[in-house]
Amino acid sequence: MPRVLITGAAGFLGSHLCDRFIAEGMDVLGMDNLITGNMANLEHLMGNSKFTFFNNDVSNFVHVPGELDYILHFASPASPIDYLKIPIQTLKVSSLGTHNLLGLALNKKARILVASTSEVYGDPLVHPQTEEYWGNVNPVGPRGVYDEAKRFMEAMTMAYHTYHGLETRIVRIFNTYGPRMRLNDGRVLPAFIGQALRGEDLTIFGDGSQTRSFCYVDDLIEGIYRLLMVDYTKPVNIGNPHEISISEFAEEIIKLTGTTQKVVYQPLPVNDPMQRQPDISKAKEILDWEPKVIRAEGLEKTYEWFKKLPGDRLYRKEHRDFEAYKRN
Repeated sequence: MPRVLITGAAGFLGSHLCDRFIAEGMDVLGMDNLITGNMANLEHLMGNSKFTFFNNDVSNFVHVPGELDYILHFASPASPIDYLKIPIQTLKVSSLGTHNLLGLALNKKARILVASTSEVYGDPLVHPQTEEYWGNVNPVGPRGVYDEAKRFMEAMTMAYHTYHGLETRIVRIFNTYGPRMRLNDGRVLPAFIGQALRGEDLTIFGDGSQTRSFCYVDDLIEGIYRLLMVDYTKPVNIGNPHEISISEFAEEIIKLTGTTQKVVYQPLPVNDPMQRQPDISKAKEILDWEPKVIRAEGLEKTYEWFKKLPGDRLYRKEHRDFEAYKRN
């Protein structure tokens, strides 16, 4: 059977990818250094003969014995709090880590898919964002360590494709939500739900007019799988084009959770994008893909998962980091 390496396997998206590829009958090698990943996301796979886990930092080196058919590179911090806390590691995993994995793919003659992000568009001047838009990014701002790392990742990946003929795929991921997200990591959905569960006021940065477009994790994983399997090497947006303002989204969370807490407003962080909406025309045409899960259904599933978390998960260190993020 095909053999696939998934980096960032203990993270939100990485763990769901492990599930999907095992369900497809493949042998999955999961790799993570656990700097932001959580082994609780993989507990259900331990003992599964189709799954093997490696605790390793891909920024240093990558060694995998035996043959490989596919590599999916998802080993990167993905929240604003992480950028502030571990900026050097954030840069290294998408530069040095990507270089190491591209070299591995070349050596193993494997197809590699790298996880890029809508953040390559920065605070966009084009709306919605198409893959042809080059972005509006501040390379020396607080978000630059993530935005520019992902832009470098794309450039390095395309260089390996054009120079070495390596089979490469690039997915640009827009806001995604679902079970296994980290609470209070600076992203809006888990932050709102975490505050509601603790009986705290919901914090909106800015005036709430900024927009996001939320895609349920099952839809995203389906899009990633389809992209890996088609013959297309340029970046593809995967996300949900149904846009909503942060103020409207806060009202949805209040209704969902039944919280009686109020909404409070804090200054907008530096370079926080005002608009985020994917143009998914390419995904529709090339992958025959578009999201299926409506937001109300996806939010209900996500909230039910968060409610089952142990109490100490609601007040772990991430919560204190979130308070620091608000102050900055």
